Amino acid sequence: MAEAKHHQSNFKGWLFKWTNYLKGYQKRWFVLQNGLLSYYRNQAEMAHTCRGTINLANAIIHTEDSTTIVISNGGAQTFHLKAGSEVERQKWIMALEMAKSEAKKMLRDESDEEEVQQPDRAELTMMLHTLSAKLEDLHTCNDLIARHGLALTKTLSELESAHSAAEAAANLKPVQERATLFRITSNAMINACNEFYELSQSQGRRWQRTIQHEHERRLKYEEMVEQLAKNVVSLENKARMSLSGHPVRGSDSEEDEFLDAFEHQVEERELTVALPHGNDMMHRRTDSMESYPDVSSESESENSLNEARVYTSKTSPKKGSHREHQRTASQDKIRMPKSLSTDSHGSDSSIPGRRKRRKRIPDKPNISLNLWSFMKNAIGKELSKIAMPVNFNEPLSMLQRIMEEFEYSEILDQAARCSDSCEQMAWVAAFTVSAYATTLFRASKPFNPMLGETFEFDRMDDLGWKGISEQVSHHPPMLAMHVDGREWSTWQEFTMTTKFRGRYLQIVPMGIAHLVFHKSGNHYTWRKVTTTVNNIIVGKLWVDNHGEMDITNHHNGDKCHLKYSAYSYFSRENPRKVTGVVTDVSGSAKWVLTGTWDNKMEGAQIIHVEESNKGKPVFETGPHKTMWKVRPPPPGAERVYFFSQLATEMNEPEEGVAPTDSRLRPDQRMMEDGRWDEANRMKLRLEEKQREVRKQREGEAERAKAEGRENEPYKPTWFRKERDPTTGALIHIFNKQYWECKQRQDWQRCPDIFL
Repeated sequence: MAEAKHHQSNFKGWLFKWTNYLKGYQKRWFVLQNGLLSYYRNQAEMAHTCRGTINLANAIIHTEDSTTIVISNGGAQTFHLKAGSEVERQKWIMALEMAKSEAKKMLRDESDEEEVQQPDRAELTMMLHTLSAKLEDLHTCNDLIARHGLALTKTLSELESAHSAAEAAANLKPVQERATLFRITSNAMINACNEFYELSQSQGRRWQRTIQHEHERRLKYEEMVEQLAKNVVSLENKARMSLSGHPVRGSDSEEDEFLDAFEHQVEERELTVALPHGNDMMHRRTDSMESYPDVSSESESENSLNEARVYTSKTSPKKGSHREHQRTASQDKIRMPKSLSTDSHGSDSSIPGRRKRRKRIPDKPNISLNLWSFMKNAIGKELSKIAMPVNFNEPLSMLQRIMEEFEYSEILDQAARCSDSCEQMAWVAAFTVSAYATTLFRASKPFNPMLGETFEFDRMDDLGWKGISEQVSHHPPMLAMHVDGREWSTWQEFTMTTKFRGRYLQIVPMGIAHLVFHKSGNHYTWRKVTTTVNNIIVGKLWVDNHGEMDITNHHNGDKCHLKYSAYSYFSRENPRKVTGVVTDVSGSAKWVLTGTWDNKMEGAQIIHVEESNKGKPVFETGPHKTMWKVRPPPPGAERVYFFSQLATEMNEPEEGVAPTDSRLRPDQRMMEDGRWDEANRMKLRLEEKQREVRKQREGEAERAKAEGRENEPYKPTWFRKERDPTTGALIHIFNKQYWECKQRQDWQRCPDIFL
């Protein structure tokens, strides 16, 4: 008990806290700071899990005997504590009383500051009226100076053109009068400028202080809400799992501690709030359903993570009824998103001659992993240079993941049938948005392809397209892809920068995507937006796509500007919102787009444009049409990495593919089969082989340099580097030889990259 440390109103140390009648008083670590008394199971928990907090500003502190301290917060919370000795109890009492006094003073100061800095509506109106009047004076002076300056210039010209001294003397008086008027108006202008400057400067300083004050308050509230989300959702998750009879998280001692805290809250009728994307334990299960945010596409009432849920207990419920309530809450939270479309995707095996593709992959094993123990040394480093275990992966390579962008390829088929280029642009924009639908639940990392690794996907018979992708560079990691449809072709060179920032992982895509329609010749290009994976260390992983995207039709100058709104706790906008406007070469708006990247996109043709009072355009549109709707995931998707049907079919073994195809990669196949330990060992062997090959290539380059001869750099097998005539950049273009080699089964040019 002698570990308590005292510094003004801050205090730390061990106390015994009453938990329940079964366990009585339990030893806990208490921290008194900034008027808040918080407790933890031990000191290590301070980094991630707070067991409870009470605000001392309005709390009542009293003692019952020589070692007991009772702290009550208006009946909503009560801490029954015991110190190791009377001396130690007295130290805590002094620290608590001092903290309470300072907390009250802070509340009074904040209240006074708000009164000083929060102007009323009348004062604001008066200030704006005064500034407007001063600005109007400036406009008036400006007009007068222009008028008198023009008159002065005219009279000076007449004076210069005088032919005699008498004529010049006659013109001198008007010049003096004009100069006097010009001087008077100039002085008036200077005075008006000074008055406007002084007024705006004084008011500006005041508003700057007010804005700074509001900014600081917002940051404080955000921090409080984030901490509340961590604590409360952790409590809710553990309650749901433990009280439903499935204690899958943590040790027995952690579950006992949770039950103590939960029973304590129920007895004191505390308020429990579940906020969006809350946090849970440090040792989290990356492969469980809890790793992903809960989403419902249909209604807000079914979306437990898009709105706050509040449970209040006016009286202590019975054990059985409470457990039933928790079980119901659990069932609500794992509800899968409902579909807005009944369309299916994939091959139809009922059609004669069409290949029957698999409907499911093996369920992923139930393996837990401590993310922090691995990722703490990766902060600020390039993620592609860190050897990561397959536990963080999904059994698909990046070459396959990039091909998933054609999950909704029927949108491009629809766009190809459009005769109006602006309408076609709207369909293309909807297609670019649909590529992000699979990222909602897919927070796992795809396998980094080996240099020379390929993936081909021939779906011409059922989906109307076929594609080939290849890893064309290893440092920096870069892949090239080319896909041909019946009426369109698309290609891109994809690389990205990834930075781990502690709480989130940010992925910034590089490169430009191209799309050409064969019939019209319309050539579109765009860049992808930023993807952020949140709660990397603590909490549920959830993905957000945000930024701005510009799509350009290089054939006729049409453009589309899309805005992906970033998620915010405090935003009133719908999460994952996407808006856009299609304009022609003259800049006239022709189509508007609105929707979300996880649900659907709608478009409407603009009939008329008007200017609003604020100077912003107001669009009168025709009827809205749905241009894309998300398809529901297959049943039990949470057990198979949330793969769509197309993703499930991608890694299915297939004969006749190149020996470098991702489906033949052994570590990825082992992971899909559930043999993760073997997959990790195989992954290390493959990476070591790749490093050896790279060393040999670098050694050959050094020898060539020493011998004065030119070293031939690495060249991809199916792509060649050329200058793009549209953008002027050097990119990898498909050499159109893969499908011919596949038909002949000629794979001599393929490198040996797998074991």
